[in-house]
Amino acid sequence: MFQKPDGPAIILASGSAIRRQLLGDAGVVFEWTAASVDEDSIKQSSQAEGVMPAETAMLLAELKAARIRAPGALVIGADQLLICEDHWFDKPRDRDDARAQLRFLRGKTHHLHTAMSVLKDGQVIWHHAAAPSLVMREFSDEFLEHYLNRELEQILHCVGGYRLEGPGAQLFDRITGDHTTILGLPLLPLLGFLRQHGALLK
Repeated sequence: MFQKPDGPAIILASGSAIRRQLLGDAGVVFEWTAASVDEDSIKQSSQAEGVMPAETAMLLAELKAARIRAPGALVIGADQLLICEDHWFDKPRDRDDARAQLRFLRGKTHHLHTAMSVLKDGQVIWHHAAAPSLVMREFSDEFLEHYLNRELEQILHCVGGYRLEGPGAQLFDRITGDHTTILGLPLLPLLGFLRQHGALLK
């Protein structure tokens, strides 16, 4: 394995299956736990106070990591906000909500403000932010209903109502940005940090 035998433990403060898969597939040994944060109220207050989406995503990432108490460990928090024409999108609640979100995004460019923060003993020691842009094509209503029939259960757990790693790729015309960042965990910057901080072999 690629871990340094005497390196610090690594904890992913996330319940996201795709984030766990990305980190595990890269050969990193880590523990994970879902951090409980009232995301809705934080997003609402940020919008009311005029806080930018990138700042809000970073705040959420830091708060998630701060929830985990593990002396000496490197705790990774991550968050992602989908913004289109000043609208902030969350995970759809049901089929109607998913349909409405995807119809709004259809034919438009949106951005995924992705933030990652690493804490050690409660202190932020590293952070990273990026905002890939994605352009949805003008898909038909017929395509949309077929898509919802196939993907509904999965996309209720995804911001904006799509999984780019699945059939959701067919929703798009153009994508600019790192693939792992779009999936919610900017992998290459994170691996670089872990190597420099003595958690992985150089």
